[in-house]
Amino acid sequence: MAEPEFKATGVRIGKRLRSLTRAGQVRISGGRLELLTSYGSEIDSAPVQAVRASRPWFGPEDRATADLNGKRYLLTLGESDPAPGQPGPPAARRFIEAVRRAAGRGD
Repeated sequence: MAEPEFKATGVRIGKRLRSLTRAGQVRISGGRLELLTSYGSEIDSAPVQAVRASRPWFGPEDRATADLNGKRYLLTLGESDPAPGQPGPPAARRFIEAVRRAAGRGD
């Protein structure tokens, strides 16, 4: 299996006001974005070209939204990238850049 282009663990994934997982995973691999629970079961996935990722207009810097298959998910990642060798989710900004890069929508 190829190395994922982007991987974040410890991500809070929610839909509207409902929390789906507090320690989920976000992975971009093989041209697909996958949202997974902490146990690795799939919440949702879609081809990265069909995904729209952005930051909410108002809210903390550690949040991003991802629209997959007509559903909007709120992702709470880290405010800043973790130190090398330290666990924790990367910054929301890095997730949005990874989605755009994987979809071929700019560097």
